[in-house]
Amino acid sequence: MRVLTRTIVSLTAAAGIAAGSLTGASASFAASTPAAQPAVTSQAAAPLAVVNLGLNATQAGYVQCWLKANWGYTGLIDGELGTNSWKAFQRNLRAHWGYTGAIDGIVGGGTVSALQRLLRNWGYTGAIDGIAGSGTQAAFKNFANACAGWC
Repeated sequence: MRVLTRTIVSLTAAAGIAAGSLTGASASFAASTPAAQPAVTSQAAAPLAVVNLGLNATQAGYVQCWLKANWGYTGLIDGELGTNSWKAFQRNLRAHWGYTGAIDGIVGGGTVSALQRLLRNWGYTGAIDGIAGSGTQAAFKNFANACAGWC
């Protein structure tokens, strides 16, 4: 009888402790305050820095040399086609390849479509669809390798 009473009391106590812990836990979760978030500014929405479209750093550097010589690129020849590289490229694409978007350095569908028109001279045979797939990237590599003479 005594063992049975102890067992019942122990089980009841354990159940009470568990219920109390869950109640306390849910209250603490409900009462917790989120961590302070930094204010969002327009600077936080800057475009992504590098879009090499399959080029290695050497090939991207060749393109930067061509952009520097012909399209007003003033940045480093660092092998990373960042915003300023693409702004210079967009100036070329606007002048000769039907690009009508903003000169913003963002590589969107309009930039890629105009690039694909340029790349017809470098082996691109796919659709002008604004998607930088494997055919676009292969032709861009051909173009980049041809730019080596500008360095």
